[in-house]
Amino acid sequence: MSLRFYDTRARTVRDFTPLHEGRVSLYLCGATVQAPPHIGHIRSGVNFDILRRWLTYRGYEVTFCRNVTDIDDKIIRVAKAEDIQWWQVSERNQRAFTWAYDTLGCLPPTVEPRATGHVPEMIELMRRLIDRGHAYPAADGSGDVYFDVRSFPDYGSLSNQRIDQMRAAADSEGERDKRDPRDFALWKGARPGEPSWRTPWGPGRPGWHLECSAMATKYLGDTFDIHGGGLDLVFPHHENELAQSRAAGDGFARYWLHNGLLTMGGEKMSKSLGNSLLIPQMVRKVRPVELRYYLGQAHYRSIIDYSDEALAEAAAAYQRIEGFLTRVAEVTGGIQPAATVPDEFALALDDDLGVSQALAVVHGHVREGNSALAEGAKERAAGIAARLRTMLDVLGLDPLSEQWAGAEDTGLREVVDALVTVALEQRQAARARKDYAAADEIRDRLGAAGILVEDTPHGPRWELKRG
Repeated sequence: MSLRFYDTRARTVRDFTPLHEGRVSLYLCGATVQAPPHIGHIRSGVNFDILRRWLTYRGYEVTFCRNVTDIDDKIIRVAKAEDIQWWQVSERNQRAFTWAYDTLGCLPPTVEPRATGHVPEMIELMRRLIDRGHAYPAADGSGDVYFDVRSFPDYGSLSNQRIDQMRAAADSEGERDKRDPRDFALWKGARPGEPSWRTPWGPGRPGWHLECSAMATKYLGDTFDIHGGGLDLVFPHHENELAQSRAAGDGFARYWLHNGLLTMGGEKMSKSLGNSLLIPQMVRKVRPVELRYYLGQAHYRSIIDYSDEALAEAAAAYQRIEGFLTRVAEVTGGIQPAATVPDEFALALDDDLGVSQALAVVHGHVREGNSALAEGAKERAAGIAARLRTMLDVLGLDPLSEQWAGAEDTGLREVVDALVTVALEQRQAARARKDYAAADEIRDRLGAAGILVEDTPHGPRWELKRG
């Protein structure tokens, strides 16, 4: 099977053929940094990280551009409410997003442009649109510049809507000299106390949609392969990006991929609803790798309705994978990843990034591997573990990788290991003299302290209790 993706604009699954052989250009709408990230934000990062890893495994050189919207109405409102500068809000929250992406094992983008660093490109894009008759500066001298939606016949093609059925654009205040209420702001004229940049049409600041078109084409070219983002961005944001870019003469994105939302009690997770779960809070409930498993396990286009129970189930499922690999490593002394993934795993990811089907292959290998260990078939278990590591690497979940193997405090782990070893030696001595009550008491006290002890043919092993 060839690589295939569901293209939002075509509303069907399409074979993927990159613009340039052996190379893929990928743009992802990143954070608008008015607040720190919750797990709904980071789900998108995990989904597209898996996409990027799979494209790389398939032999493509991937240029991955993930932007930062660092100027926005919401950022300005937060700054005013806290009586600080807008850039202080942007800076602290961008650091929080970067920490969250890194903590959940997302590879850094090839380039991560900020909107405020690309005003010259935005001015040039507006000039092209005005010259082509697709945009106009407000006649009242406010400094606003609007895109004329009726000048572009394909407007609505991404979201499958007709102009006459669309609501008015809500991205400017006071309807300052718009020709049509659905026209959207490319540039917002300066207002007292707000940041502004100079343009031929007056001082002001960029509109959200203009920012992404300017950054995407600067780093990926006039035409590029994939544009990604959350399903909630299809309209108006991505619709407007597509319209203004095509109207300016750019080919823009050839495939549009959108991840489903993460809800809570059936409602979209958002700060305004007060139901968001921030990343630092979540990684106190489960380890970061377990949270990544939870966010990435479903098909990227599906809705995930969050619950603590589902999170715990995902953590337990990951621990079964980890436990098998740990046992094999103890028996064999180490596991090197296989050269390739199993065919059924590849077929799953080739078919619109079917991670849930791919994980079924992973867990099938774990069951088979545990059976091999139980039978004493070390070589067969080692071969299964090698294939497993390669599959998990594609998903960013390999517990033996540098990312996750070093996730715990190594110094503290060494201290705990030394103390537990003393306790286990005392337990073994008690068992040797047939003082089973004392041996059980040692095991129970370790369990109460969060240390799980497992007796194996090669001696006792321990691990920290999860969750």
